[in-house]
Amino acid sequence: MSAKVKENFSLKEYNTFGISIKAKYFVEIDRLNQLKEIFEIEKFKNTNILLLGGGSNILFTKDFDGLVVKNNILGIEKISENEDTVLIKSGSGENWHKFVLYCLDNNFSGIENLSLIPGTVGAAPLQNIGAYGVEIKDVFHSLSAFEISTGELKTFFIEDCHFGYRESIFKKELKNKFIIISVTFKLSKSPKINISYGAITDTLKEMGINNPTIKDVSKAVCYIRSTKLPDPLLIGNAGSFFKNPEITPEHFNILKEKFPDIVSYKTNTDNLKIPAGWLIEKAGWKGKTFDNYGVHKNQALVLVNYDDAKGDDINKLADQIKESIFNNFGINLEKEVNII
Repeated sequence: MSAKVKENFSLKEYNTFGISIKAKYFVEIDRLNQLKEIFEIEKFKNTNILLLGGGSNILFTKDFDGLVVKNNILGIEKISENEDTVLIKSGSGENWHKFVLYCLDNNFSGIENLSLIPGTVGAAPLQNIGAYGVEIKDVFHSLSAFEISTGELKTFFIEDCHFGYRESIFKKELKNKFIIISVTFKLSKSPKINISYGAITDTLKEMGINNPTIKDVSKAVCYIRSTKLPDPLLIGNAGSFFKNPEITPEHFNILKEKFPDIVSYKTNTDNLKIPAGWLIEKAGWKGKTFDNYGVHKNQALVLVNYDDAKGDDINKLADQIKESIFNNFGINLEKEVNII
């Protein structure tokens, strides 16, 4: 059955910020052949395209003058396995946390630290999502993507994706040129527990767990995330609004003299990663409200829409915070959320 294209369609229920804007055209797809049919239509060959998964990492500042494609491609299957590892393929429209739960139920290890991250499986490699010491690139095998200009399917392996910190080739050179159809992950059948990052160890102790399973790690991560981050169903938000910046050791030492309580984490380079939430809170933004939007009271990294705020106002607040952080610390914050 062909997918039905709708016009002047409200996206308020399709973005976790809950911003009231409209798309000129909107279509939901659940099969590959529907994509091919859509892009055979002449007026969509040269129009602006926006790919929408869970709408959890996007801030709309105006109506979208183009075609929004909502991805509902589902399905999870085992591709192959050996004594140590298993390849699991998932449709790109699957809910990410539901996919994590599927892997936990089958005792497949590698993504338990990424529990409760909002969005879809297809957005995971796009963003190279990460949390608590784990990134998608650590478990990524390959993905299949539909090339909009040719209608052909292409396979991307890890070396093709140019993964970086919350980055991939699909956010840069290939932005809006491909639609991810499925993602295949390489997971472990012999669980390797990773609890060295953040508050996981302390949370497990509070839960009375000394020898955690991957399900225990997932429960601890879910608890931490649910206590730190507001539920988008209750308060409009897109989770972490800014990336954690990296600075040189020399820069860190200068800041350490002025701010003895500054927090840092080691990276794969000589640089140090500074929690953006710490910077924003130290600059006095935590809990500030402006009419119907503001900075969350419990997590300074999260900007929130309390009641039908305009996306442009939230974006301007983000710019004010960026300027404040640079003036206070000499650090340029980078937005993690996609601004449309």
